[in-house]
Amino acid sequence: MTASPLAPELAQPLPPAGPADVLRSLAFYLIYYGATVLLAFVVTFRLIMPGRGFVHTVHTWVRFHRWCVEHILRIEVRIEGQVPVAPVLVAMKHESYFEAIDMPVLLSYPAVFAKIELLHMPLWGRAGRHYGLIGVERDQGAKALRTMISEAKKRVAEGRPLAIFPEGTRVQHGTRPPLQAGFAGIYKLIGVPVVPIAIDSGARYKRRWKKPGRITIRIGETIPPGLPREEIEARVHAAINVLNPA
Repeated sequence: MTASPLAPELAQPLPPAGPADVLRSLAFYLIYYGATVLLAFVVTFRLIMPGRGFVHTVHTWVRFHRWCVEHILRIEVRIEGQVPVAPVLVAMKHESYFEAIDMPVLLSYPAVFAKIELLHMPLWGRAGRHYGLIGVERDQGAKALRTMISEAKKRVAEGRPLAIFPEGTRVQHGTRPPLQAGFAGIYKLIGVPVVPIAIDSGARYKRRWKKPGRITIRIGETIPPGLPREEIEARVHAAINVLNPA
């Protein structure tokens, strides 16, 4: 896949925030995070109740976040390419909290690989495990690796797409760090196609006073399973960085 030219406004640093940017951002923080506090009580109640009420509550929260981004911050979310369905492993660029929150809006009930430390947090960790997040330990031994792969394969069998941030953590827009060493191992052991996704959320969303404009999510071509480590890493690295300045 070849990248199209960067939008002019992203080819150069964005101008400093103006009064309108500050007001929109303050309104976003007040409305979104205020609603998040209220929904936390609902989530806690849903955790102890049977059925899919918990999942529905989570999906309501993430859709509300997307609404706030588009209608309060005035950031358009543009999706280019075909949204993948299971069974696939989505490998996505990670520039801000936007894509971490927005993942269930983009994908259908995804099972996301997350740092194991997040799943050890009170309440949040329980909620994450209940939703089906898959814990990743940086220095995991053979037993932990087998558990992680077993959980991932169960999610695939349930008809859910898997999602991972192969760079391991959030990175600055315009940077291209190497993929984490564990990505190729996960790809090999799970044995499903990979769909790389590029995003440029960092330029507008990863800042205190967020800027209006557009976040582009570019979905790359599906990569088949079974490729050598060097090839899968090179293809994924290139595809998730097509929206970054060279």
